[in-house]
Amino acid sequence: MDRLLTISERKLQASMPAFVRYLMEKIDWNQRLILILGHRGVGKTTLILQKLKTVVAKKVYLSLDDFYFEENRLILLIEEYYQLGYRYFYLDEAHRYAHWSTDLKSIFDIYDDAFFVVSGSSILELKKGNADLSRRAAVYHLAGLSFREFINIEKDQVLSEISLASIIENHTRASEELTDRFDILRLFEQYLKYGYYPFSRMGADLYYSRLLETTHLVLEMDIGPFEEVSYKTVRSMKKLLYIISESVPFTPNISKLAEKLETSRNTILKILDMLQQAQIINLLYQSVHGISFLQKPEKIYLQNPNLAFALSPSEPNTGNLRETFFLNQVQVSHQVTLPKFGDFMVGDQFVFEIGGSNKTTQQIQGIPNAYLALDQMKIGSGAKIPLWLFGFLY
Repeated sequence: MDRLLTISERKLQASMPAFVRYLMEKIDWNQRLILILGHRGVGKTTLILQKLKTVVAKKVYLSLDDFYFEENRLILLIEEYYQLGYRYFYLDEAHRYAHWSTDLKSIFDIYDDAFFVVSGSSILELKKGNADLSRRAAVYHLAGLSFREFINIEKDQVLSEISLASIIENHTRASEELTDRFDILRLFEQYLKYGYYPFSRMGADLYYSRLLETTHLVLEMDIGPFEEVSYKTVRSMKKLLYIISESVPFTPNISKLAEKLETSRNTILKILDMLQQAQIINLLYQSVHGISFLQKPEKIYLQNPNLAFALSPSEPNTGNLRETFFLNQVQVSHQVTLPKFGDFMVGDQFVFEIGGSNKTTQQIQGIPNAYLALDQMKIGSGAKIPLWLFGFLY
């Protein structure tokens, strides 16, 4: 127990980056039980420690992947710390602790003046445990860096979010102000290649190595053990990711995929569902209502553009990168579906067609609330909006 307190104190004394993720201001820190979910490497631990440093009451940081929890129960440790006056418990890597859900439910009910902030990289395992905690926990999802956050880090800025309504109504003025200050297209090119994860300053070569390593860990250590999938299925996941990374915007033929990967149709659909929950791919449907993993998605995208550069041996398809970026950035705060006409429907209200700077409005003529999101465009006008500006939504 003393060793864990020493580790906690060391973590709290370590220097923290000045940059703070977008989610910090969106979390209601007055809630007694908070779950922060997200992909490995997006900055959950840093976010927790930054907040913990501001707490003046007695507090402790615990990483639940510590070998201590292989033989000891969290609920008993919390009881000991509570008797010593601790009231704020920040619990990291929760998915590595087998009893996390039942223990949290119990300690939440027993210690009604204590606060618990819990994070985990495995969306799959945490979601499994949510059933018991759904009435008790406030659940938040931490995405990777937005294009706005990437600029803030690279240029030491404090640029504000821009709402979707403001982008649609005032994109010309917003893009003029930003392009006056930054070489925005160069920064956007960098972001697409290596800007989505906070470890982007490692340099391109090390960045891709780290990203591939992280992806393998998600497949083999998060999805594999907790979903009880076989080694063959994990290999099928890797093959499928390679296929997606090489594709134009990917409209799946499930039967052909099943044949190519030598597995069943339902297994392919289950794999797609698991990869989406683990935030490695994004699935696009015509509707988000009543979706089950047995329903075929209309399109499949990698979760973010960086993955395409890391996974594909050749230059990724430009059209795929554009659509992947748009979906990745917009879905953080908006519902996105496939419309009858156009590439994306946002919030059942706005239709967006994605393309290059020379694309005309011909394809969206006659469609209500329809806009073009265009790459290689600094400043737009009318229905033509620079694609990069959608990276300021969060």
